[in-house]
Amino acid sequence: MEKSIIYTGTGDKGTTSLVGGQRVSKAHQRIESYGTVDELNSFIGLLMSSLEDQKDLDFLSFIQHKLFTIGSYLATDQTTTELKIESQVTPESIKRIEDEIDRIDGDLPKLRKFILPGGCRSAALAHVCRTVCRRAERQIYRLTETAEVEEPVLIFINRLSDYLYVLARKECIRNNGKEIIWDYTCK
Repeated sequence: MEKSIIYTGTGDKGTTSLVGGQRVSKAHQRIESYGTVDELNSFIGLLMSSLEDQKDLDFLSFIQHKLFTIGSYLATDQTTTELKIESQVTPESIKRIEDEIDRIDGDLPKLRKFILPGGCRSAALAHVCRTVCRRAERQIYRLTETAEVEEPVLIFINRLSDYLYVLARKECIRNNGKEIIWDYTCK
């Protein structure tokens, strides 16, 4: 078997390549955007190691593949490189997240107060994923200040954080039956 080339040395001076070969700073907003999406994908992999429900695992596998798609989309400067069809987010993908949110939320008690992250390991990991997802969304919105980003990408990431929130609630209730309610008096 032929050995993979892991290190090339081309990034040693603080630049990296986008899809298509264009070199940019590793601090470029496009890199920040897809780097945070990659970080989210890694945390979702960690979350999956704490879940038992096969439906959740199958859905999160779909999410991981879509996040890789979004990373490819964000790594493509469409002013210089044609976007591959595989890198697009479709309305069907967004609908799939919304359907999953509805499925999980339908089994949860009505939310009447703010809840805090935690309660059990899997719920805490889902909250970490949710907050990294929100950061990825902020990074992508920063990118929109200098580059065009298609609306379905932004909607997908926004819905994903909502999904991770209801998944955290589900996991907390499944594991110990109670969520941590915010004590606004801080007593």
